[in-house]
Amino acid sequence: MAASWVLSECGLKPLPQNFHRPTAGFSSNHPAKVRVFRSNKSVTDLRLASAKISSACFRGRSWGLKVSAPLKVASIEDEKERVNGVNGVGDEEELEFDPGAPPPFKLADIKAAIPKHCWVKDPWKSMSYVVRDVLVVFGLAAAAVYTNKWFVWPLYWAAQGTMFWALFVLGHDCGHGSFSNNPKLNSVAGHLLHSSILVPYHGWRISHRTHHQNHGHVENDESWHPLSERIYKKLDNMTRILRFTVPFPMLAYPFYLWNRSPGKTGSHFHPNSDLFVPNERKDVITSTLCWTAMAALLVGLSFVMGPIQLLKLYGIPYWVFVMWLDLVTYLHHHGHEDKLPWYRGKEWSYLRGGLTTLDRDYGLINNIHHDIGTHVVHHLFPQIPHYHLVEATEAAKPVFGKYYREPKKSGPLPFHLLGSFIRSLKKDHYVNDNGDVVYYQTDPDFGGFPKSK
Repeated sequence: MAASWVLSECGLKPLPQNFHRPTAGFSSNHPAKVRVFRSNKSVTDLRLASAKISSACFRGRSWGLKVSAPLKVASIEDEKERVNGVNGVGDEEELEFDPGAPPPFKLADIKAAIPKHCWVKDPWKSMSYVVRDVLVVFGLAAAAVYTNKWFVWPLYWAAQGTMFWALFVLGHDCGHGSFSNNPKLNSVAGHLLHSSILVPYHGWRISHRTHHQNHGHVENDESWHPLSERIYKKLDNMTRILRFTVPFPMLAYPFYLWNRSPGKTGSHFHPNSDLFVPNERKDVITSTLCWTAMAALLVGLSFVMGPIQLLKLYGIPYWVFVMWLDLVTYLHHHGHEDKLPWYRGKEWSYLRGGLTTLDRDYGLINNIHHDIGTHVVHHLFPQIPHYHLVEATEAAKPVFGKYYREPKKSGPLPFHLLGSFIRSLKKDHYVNDNGDVVYYQTDPDFGGFPKSK
């Protein structure tokens, strides 16, 4: 039954410089399906737009994507007739956008648009965020204990759980190598940050790398990836409830660390898990020992201050952190108003998979959790430090075009995202077993709870 509780989680793994495990090439033999309608755009504008498509590519790797030419281009005479009202005023339609079509730009085009200073990692600046967050964590705990009022504790749990999530994001940056250029500093800081909130640093770092390397791939993605129809139909009803009914998916992360998702096996704590290769064994053992030391420390504290006090100070904030992690990582890849594609086989590429990720606005929380909601550029270029993500995204938007989905603006607190989360869980159940470009399907017979007989 432990595996039945596995609920996919969207984490964030460092992308190594050498893509040694890609499952498919980075080019597609399938041209984009584009339908062209009458428009008030001139032929000159069309030519200028097409001329902007860059042919640059990464050294030693082909990122080329073939895109077909329009089926019909309006003639100059047609343009004149529309201007003169022959074809009717306002008779214009935009190009139909196909989110599953190969984009008319390359990864190198996006990289070239991002200012060079956005790639610079400042370890002092990164450490300043660690110091800030740690001071806030201890300050909140001290204030809650000193006040010790019943109405203060719920406020403390919400605030402290959010700060635990902020610590996780900084540890996640260590895993990506965007914290600094010093691997030892990244490892030490990452272990301290992640172990303090019961996350096995190397175990999660490595599995998160697999997520980034295979984002958008139905079978090879690692966290919050779709279930195929075949696997979905094999799930018992209780597992479906745990996976698709609020609040259970928001509590998934600890179970994912132990058992992964339905259809996959392995543990983030076990060095022989199929998540890891043999030369990563020592790293996984190190992280598991650090996790065990933190767990032992918590047990010791429970004897010193009592289990109820420990639950109030650490236990409940930990579960608030887990809810933040599951909510945010899920919404990076699900819940948009328009269906997003998932890929298999030759249709998948690193670029196309990354373009299915989503940016989200969290209001005041954006700064607290280090702009992790600015996620598209992060997924494509995880080496960029978190404090440059907003600027890098603004620079890349003209290249993305319609492949970038502007996030809905949030109020001070992102309550609107709960609606997106719930709607997605009700609709996004599985993808077809066959097909190289697939979209989520809905099980009309699943209502969230067992039907009474």
